[in-house]
Amino acid sequence: MNILITGRPGVGKTTLLVWIQKKVEVHGSSIGGVYCPEIREGNRRTGFKIIDIATGNKGVLASINGRGPLVGKYHVNLDDLENIGISAIENALEIAEYIFIDEIAPMELKSRSFSNAVWQALESQKPVIAVIHKRSNHPFILNVKNRDDVNIFNISPKNRDSVKEAIQEILKI
Repeated sequence: MNILITGRPGVGKTTLLVWIQKKVEVHGSSIGGVYCPEIREGNRRTGFKIIDIATGNKGVLASINGRGPLVGKYHVNLDDLENIGISAIENALEIAEYIFIDEIAPMELKSRSFSNAVWQALESQKPVIAVIHKRSNHPFILNVKNRDDVNIFNISPKNRDSVKEAIQEILKI
């Protein structure tokens, strides 16, 4: 079973993912995967970190000051994406009970190896809880959304609580 969380930017997708993580951990289950919080300088977002949930290894996913393929104003750091992101998903496939991915979006999809790791996770018997880009027409994102084994939750300020309850019921947490 795979759960996809989508919604417009800033609506609380990653916050919901962290809430689910805490609920799962309280039940004693192990979690692996990646978390990609914003990098802020003052009131301005300047990039995104990439953090291995299980090990705490950190890097820079993308930055306005970096090098690498551009997505909007951000340069994607393929080295950290592959060394931390892919490693985190592969390790989660081996040792974790749940796999969390924040997020499946155009930045992350600059690495075909990352896409492959995500697909392997989705194909596994382990539950995957992932944030996925809402409006992208990228073929990989469309394929993920069209899988028979996914539940997609489109979060909004009005339905946050009901989405939490629905996910809690599905995961029995």
